[in-house]
This record gives sequence, structure tokens and C-alpha cells, in this order.
Amino acid sequence: MKPTLGCTTRPFGKVGFVEAFERIAAAGFSEVAVFANVGIDSASSDEHATEVKAAAEDLGLRVSMLLARAELDTRDAMTKYRRLIDRAAVLGASWLLDLGAGNPDDFDRYVELMKNAAPYAQDAGVRISAKPHGGITRTSEDLLSLNARVGHPSYGICFDPGNIIYYTRGAERPETNLAEVAPAVTTCIIKDCVLRDGEPDVMITPGEGLVDFDTVLGVLARGGFRGPLYLECVGGATVEEVDANVRKTREMIEGVLATL
Repeated sequence: MKPTLGCTTRPFGKVGFVEAFERIAAAGFSEVAVFANVGIDSASSDEHATEVKAAAEDLGLRVSMLLARAELDTRDAMTKYRRLIDRAAVLGASWLLDLGAGNPDDFDRYVELMKNAAPYAQDAGVRISAKPHGGITRTSEDLLSLNARVGHPSYGICFDPGNIIYYTRGAERPETNLAEVAPAVTTCIIKDCVLRDGEPDVMITPGEGLVDFDTVLGVLARGGFRGPLYLECVGGATVEEVDANVRKTREMIEGVLATL
């Protein structure tokens, strides 16, 4: 089965969510991942989530993923995370894209939170997919260790090759340990990265940086991964340049997927 390719709202963070959906649909996508610029979090209402879902559906888009962040600095972290799961269910999203925990003091608390959140997500028809984002999910080894600690079928790994380079500052390349990670990967982010004088930058168009997408997607496919994938970052100073780079990336990734 050919993996599905969607687009996040992040490239269109300078416009409202309806216009973002319009541009994503016009670029040839049918699935969208809702990021922070759409304004859905644990405090959002069902009415806003319903409005977002309807706006996407009016343009032929399905909201299939919602960005999530565990609010570990509050006593009601579990209640708030369950609200995120509920918002995802209202959107009709199959996935929560989780960012892990950055503070080592929060690592154990995060694991316990996910152990409790995963069954709740399963009951809601939602799966949690944690991406490399520094801290507890900095490296491939970290992702595998975390996935094993949570140990639930509704919790898995989102492989983000650009972030592997970004958060390790190039010490780890995404292709290096991917064969070990691939069987646990449930979603994938399309993102590239460059290093400029040792400083990483992901705000570039995929194919223009250090990630070998042919190799990454090939290894994932051989490991059993069948999607979905979501485009997160492209270059471009204007919305028109972003439009062009989003389209260019979709064509490039679809070309790679067609060879698998």
C-alpha cells in the first residue's frame, strides 16, 4: 500500500487557518496536520475544533493529525492531555504528534503520563506518535528507549529526519540507525536540515539539505512503514514562495514513494 502524504499547517503560519487549508488543498494534498497556528490545544472548545474540521472538509481535506505537547508543569497534566485527545477525536484525527519532554526532571513524569494517556487515546480511536524534539526524544536511541518504556500499541515513533540532525547538531544522521527504528515508526515528518557554521536550520525546502530522502523512505518501507507522512517545513520568505516550495516538495516525495 502506498503511504499517504499530507501537509502540516506550519508552512502557512503567517495566514489564517482557512487560507492555509485553501493553499494546502491547492497544492494537491488531501490530508492536513493541524499545528499551533490553528489554535487547538487543551483549552480549546469542541466548537472551535468542529469549525476547523468543517473548514478543512469544505476544501476536500481531512484533518488526520493534531500537534500535541504535554503540559508537565501543571498538576492536571493528565486531564489536559486527555482534552487534547478529545479535541483530536472531534477533528476526526487519527494521530496526536507529541513533542516529548525537554527537561530531564520531567522525563519519568512524561513516561507515566504517556502510559496513562495511550489507553485513553486507544479508546478514542487516536494514536500518539512522538517525534525527535530534543530532551527525551533527542536521538534514535532515545526514541526507541522511550517507546519501549511506554509499551503500548497506541504509542509509537514519528520519524523526523531533519530534527535528528537539528537536535544532535549533526552528530547523528537520520540514516544511521534507521533500520533499528523503522519497525516502531508509525508516522513520518518530511523535513530537511542544514548546518551553517555548526548551527542547524530546518527552515529549508526538503532536498536542499543533508537528509537523503531516498534512503530514509526506502529504509522505512523495508521496515514495514506504510505511512502517513506529513510535510512540515519549507523555505520561502513570502507565501507565494512557500506555495511553490510546498508543491515542489510534494512532487519530489511522491516521486520517491512511487519507486518504493
